Amino acid sequence: MLAVKGIYENGKVSLKERINTAKPVNVVVTFLEDVEAPASEKLDLQKFLFHKSKELLKDYKGSLSDAVIEERRSAR
Repeated sequence: MLAVKGIYENGKVSLKERINTAKPVNVVVTFLEDVEAPASEKLDLQKFLFHKSKELLKDYKGSLSDAVIEERRSAR
């Protein structure tokens, strides 16, 4: 195991030294200072109505799954 210092800012981790590896490796990030994580927003199932969603999408001819995947990729 190797420990490397870095900075987390605006959703990205910047390491203070360059590490060369022959292949991708898994890492664990530990925040050494107290950090207030924002409360995650969850889907309120009481407000979700399947029939309403179905009605909104009745004229959609594409793949909703593909549209969601593409939206998430473009948000990166």
